[in-house]
Order: sequence, then C-alpha cells, then structure tokens
Amino acid sequence: MPHAAGPRSEAPHRGGPHAGASREAAPPTGAPRSGAPRSDARQSAGRPAATGSRPAYRRWGLTAPLPRAPHPVDRPDAAGSRRKGGALPVVARVRTRDRVVFLTYDDGAERDPRFVDLVRELRLPVSLFLTDSVVGPGYAHFARLRAVGASVQNHTLDHTYLHGLPYAGQRAAICGQQEKLHARFGVRPRLFRPPYGAYDATTLRAAADCGITAVVRWGATVTGTRAPAGLAPGAIVSLPADDPTAPPLRDRTVAVLREIQRKGLTVGRLEDYL
Repeated sequence: MPHAAGPRSEAPHRGGPHAGASREAAPPTGAPRSGAPRSDARQSAGRPAATGSRPAYRRWGLTAPLPRAPHPVDRPDAAGSRRKGGALPVVARVRTRDRVVFLTYDDGAERDPRFVDLVRELRLPVSLFLTDSVVGPGYAHFARLRAVGASVQNHTLDHTYLHGLPYAGQRAAICGQQEKLHARFGVRPRLFRPPYGAYDATTLRAAADCGITAVVRWGATVTGTRAPAGLAPGAIVSLPADDPTAPPLRDRTVAVLREIQRKGLTVGRLEDYL
C-alpha cells in the first residue's frame, strides 16, 4: 500500500509523497500537542436518568441490539496485507467480507463517564489510541474503559508530527508510549496511529522496532452528530476527542451506531482483523 493511501477527502500534508493525510492541521515539526481535558461538568450535562428495565439498546436510541461481530478465524481476506519486503502494513480500511466496521478514538482528551456506560452497556469493542501528554493524570478513566472491553493502542508520547523526523526521535515517541502503556496496563500495543495520519518510511521502521505490527489510519471521521459517509464493511471510523466545541463522544458514537444499524452492519474488534 502506498504510504499516502487514505480517504480522498483528507487534505494532503507537507513532506512529500510518504506523508499521510490528516483530519487536523499539522503543527510545526516536533511540536507537542496541548491536549487539555474537557470539562467533566460539560460532559455530565444532560445525563439521562436511570430507566430501570428498559433494554440498554433502547436507552441509547437504537432500534435493536447490535449483532455480535463474527470472529475472523482462518479468513485470509480479513487481515490487512503486509507489503512486500517486510514493511509494516498501513491500513485505512480492513479487507473483509464481514459486515463490520471499526470504531477508533484518538488522543484521550475527553473523559466522560457516560461514554464508559455506553461501551459497557452495548458491549462495544472500541479501540483507543492514546497520547500520554494528552491523557495526563486521566489514565484511570481508560483503565475503566479497558475493563469493559475497550482496547488501548499507541498514539505517541506527545502527538509529535513524525514525518521527516530522524529515526531516534520517531523511535522515542513511539517506544516511549509503548513503555508508558505497559507500565499502566501491563500490555504493549500492537497497533499504532501516527499523529495527523502523517508518517514516512522511517516511521514504519521505528514502529516495527517498537513492537508494532500495523499502522492504522482511517477512512471516515466523525466530528458532529451526523453519521459519516462511506460506512461499509471494513471501514475504520475515527472519532477524535480533541475539539472542545464538538458534541460529546457518546453522542457522536450513538449517531454512528444508528447509521451502522440502518445499513445492517455491526461493530468489530479491530485487533481481531489486523
């Protein structure tokens, strides 16, 4: 897969043909991300009252339970293909015939307890790509999400724009977060999302040396409460948590789930397919 593969709607980055496209404006090379967490008071506004015996899917505005995703055992089309020469695969869409899409969340800026309820009650196998400088003291929230079925993956230590950086700097940004996540959760992630979607051949080499097995981009982005275009089997959906003016993640997630349900799809676990 070419290094710059990705959705047509994303604006190209500087840095030549190997730079990934982005949903965000890129900062100067090496610039850290501020990542202040969103206010818990704002997140808790409008919290619905408990409804007793109502089924969980109805509490979240769905018409029926989401089907459980099939497990892609011995399905050769399910995994992202590894490029010739042993380079890490860069995946913006999973090759699968299963009617599944994948929900991914970046950074770790929003820590809404109702989002934990949503993941738990609907048993959503979401993937969280965390940046240490953004999460800050909020790792306990992500431990709760992990306890209810979410997976934790790598999004670098400080959200540095990696394309064009020397190997040592890229390796430190990726391996450093591997070590942070291992210290917090006892696991070293297999999946890595480069900040802004930007990477180059050095990124792939550094990520592989840090134990990463696939670089994950995205094919659709959800910023408001309208479902994104392009939801089809294998779609990787990104729901960034870095915009304080955007609706809460729970609301954006519910909007996507309604469209997923309307199209006869369900949510799969990305780690099962890569």
